[in-house]
Amino acid sequence: MNGPAQPRDRALLLDCFTTALRAVDGRSLVRAALADGAAVVPADARRVVVLAVGKAASRMTLGASDALGTRMARALVITKSGHVDDELRHLAGVTAIESAHPVPDARSLDAGTQLLAWVDALAVDELPLFLVSGGASSLVEVLHENVTLAELAALNRRLLAEGVAIQAINAQRRALSRIKGGALIERLQGGAGCALLLSDVPGDDPAVIGSGLAGPARGDRLHRVVIASIDDAVGAAAGAARAAGLSVQVGEARFDGDAAALGARFAQAIASGAADVFVWGGESTVRLPPAPGRGGRNQQLALAAARALQGQRGLTLLAAGTDGTDGPTEDAGAMVDGGTWQRIRDAGLDGEDCLARADAGAALEAAGDLLHTGATGTNVGDLVIGLARVL
Repeated sequence: MNGPAQPRDRALLLDCFTTALRAVDGRSLVRAALADGAAVVPADARRVVVLAVGKAASRMTLGASDALGTRMARALVITKSGHVDDELRHLAGVTAIESAHPVPDARSLDAGTQLLAWVDALAVDELPLFLVSGGASSLVEVLHENVTLAELAALNRRLLAEGVAIQAINAQRRALSRIKGGALIERLQGGAGCALLLSDVPGDDPAVIGSGLAGPARGDRLHRVVIASIDDAVGAAAGAARAAGLSVQVGEARFDGDAAALGARFAQAIASGAADVFVWGGESTVRLPPAPGRGGRNQQLALAAARALQGQRGLTLLAAGTDGTDGPTEDAGAMVDGGTWQRIRDAGLDGEDCLARADAGAALEAAGDLLHTGATGTNVGDLVIGLARVL
């Protein structure tokens, strides 16, 4: 039987996703980490300078302000366009910069120059607090003298088009940078500092998060704490499903690899009936054709799942980025079911063609299945949640 999933089915998946986002919210996590000042920021640090970079930088800075109050002397916040909270704009001493993502542009270089200037201008009695989340690699950059912005942008476009994993992308970015891979921290010259990190990379390694913007440097005294990762989001989503009285199966490891192949695999798992709800966390990749359409990796994964689920009743899948965006789009991802593929046909589109052209966004919009959340204030990777039950 074709047709859209029952509203309660979709509501349950959205509740699981929303619960996961709350568990990894940048503001609440930073506030909690700083609640006991001596645990992260020494109690005698009276002037703390916040240097926040990433898609969650705005919310993370609000958390620092909540916890530190007047001890936060000033803050530099560099985030993706459209990701600055209105509340942040009204805080005294905050400089907010909106920059480019996923491909760096001139704004990224300007932001990098300002970040470098802020670090170099730190006074002896000021303690730097770095707040780093995913997206930092594209948002700020200071290039080596023999590298041009055009070369950097071309590298990013090529790596994204080839579906290269984030660890490999960040490794190549670091080679071109004067501030990544611990180079920025070297400028502290052994001075004390703290860093709170939201991880969107496998292994949660500070040397990889944000291409190592707050990564280790020889002789540094930076106290680093990874405050959340995709595992926390997965656990929260699973907990919400269990609280609803459903059986849950959680992926044994973070997923990676081709989005379409993963979509088919996840659909097969949901159809197996091994549990009511399935939760996976990770990050897929998409190899783009020469003239790609509209969409992102989560939309591509969801469309491939919709192809595998077509005609099956009671099976629903949500695939979305925890940051509220999917690739270059403003949609977080999509939620599909056994009727999605037919709804695409009814709208006059060819789902197979959309998959081949990486135009999943157009197909899913036609089916009414795109998921839009807006900026979420976090970024720990992607979530896929499947439901194998009609409620």
